[in-house]
Amino acid sequence: MSKLTPQSQDFPKWYQDVVQMADLAEHSQVKGCMVIKPYGYAIWENIQKDLDARIKAAGVQNAYFPLFIPQSFLTREANHVEGFAPECATVTHGGGKELAEPLVVRPTSETIIYDTYSRWVQSYRDLPLLINQWANVVRWEMRTRPFLRTTEFLWQEGHTAHASKEEAETEVKRALDMYVDMDRELLALPVLTGKKSEKETFAGADYTCTTEALARDGKAIQAGTSHLLGQTFAKAFDIKFQDEKGEVQHVWQTSWGVSTRMVGTIIVCHGDEKGLRLPPRVAPIQVVLVPIFKTDEDKIRITQELGDLVQTLEAHGVRVKFDERDNLSPGWKFNEWEIKGVPIRIEMGPRDLEKSEVVVARRDTSEKNSMPMADLASAIPDLLEEIQANMLKQAEEFLNSSIHEADSVEEMKKILDEKGGFVKAAWAGSSDDEKIIQDKTKATIRIISDEPLSKKGTCILTGKETDQLVYFAKAY
Repeated sequence: MSKLTPQSQDFPKWYQDVVQMADLAEHSQVKGCMVIKPYGYAIWENIQKDLDARIKAAGVQNAYFPLFIPQSFLTREANHVEGFAPECATVTHGGGKELAEPLVVRPTSETIIYDTYSRWVQSYRDLPLLINQWANVVRWEMRTRPFLRTTEFLWQEGHTAHASKEEAETEVKRALDMYVDMDRELLALPVLTGKKSEKETFAGADYTCTTEALARDGKAIQAGTSHLLGQTFAKAFDIKFQDEKGEVQHVWQTSWGVSTRMVGTIIVCHGDEKGLRLPPRVAPIQVVLVPIFKTDEDKIRITQELGDLVQTLEAHGVRVKFDERDNLSPGWKFNEWEIKGVPIRIEMGPRDLEKSEVVVARRDTSEKNSMPMADLASAIPDLLEEIQANMLKQAEEFLNSSIHEADSVEEMKKILDEKGGFVKAAWAGSSDDEKIIQDKTKATIRIISDEPLSKKGTCILTGKETDQLVYFAKAY
């Protein structure tokens, strides 16, 4: 196995090494696209399974809409087409003939779905309309990195229609809270939440809310978004309903989503110098068993004991792997499973066998302790929960210690260059002002805080008095 680049030496190279050496994905023959390998896809499946249950619990139903979108659909909403036009892949020929109208390969599905909604919604009785789809999308990215930014990626996108703005705003918050809960409970990932600046708002939306995580290199990473679309698309696609008074109204809409970027988020937020670290609840393999032996007699006895342990742990709901490969040394296996981020490694050699014990190694802390075989059925599930909680605690401590304050652009730049993380600042600027900040510091507004300043402060750039608090950061 090749050597993992130290995270502290070259974070981008470390990331690429982890993706490859943990067998998560590889580059495809199509520029900017990746092949998600079984181990990487299993992580996405666990995210998908957890999130799909949360989506359905909210009364949202899954459906599927076409991959191809008539080009004229995108042009119906000016901001939307302006935002996505540079990233669109367009089909001009099909079946050997030029198409009467070019088709855009789905960069996002608002337009194709809302054309359908215009036929589905007629009365207030048809509302709220709560639909989600699991799909792939294509955005022609210039600079790509597996999971974090690829030309094609997988995601879920919720699209809802409501009778009032208040109902739609409630849905925006519900979806955002759902992502926050999933981040914390499944991924052991604390996030900051708030609205995006006008510059960073989804094309065509009234406003965008976001969850922002913090990578170990001090950069922010957008983990999920929830948008109030207002009535913009409803008017563009003629989605109207007759209310209880018999009056015709346009619906109010939302959209919200997360993607396979979440796999990359786990890597950059939890990874360390040994590679990937997976929170137990999302890990495809929670426990790996590694036998250690020199003689055939030892091999037979240890294999029998660990085989029985597999059945015991599986009966207690643990996802377990018995690494019986004879062509690899125990040390090689230890290294591989550490890079893959498996939360617990159990080792058994002849001496452990004689004592009816095993050695239990934790990936989150690198601690190793002996444990009686008789205790494993109850101790391992408890330990997995302890690891899950500890990883969340570690991530919270890192996030909290990485939030700074600045009173000037120069101070903010110094903090971001030397420490990274988030910088809190008073803000009363425009989109153009944010661009000035970005040019000077390479940072953008990641969130506008829901909580205003307790007393008015001075904008970090314009000097204007304001009670608006924002968080800046360099970002993926």
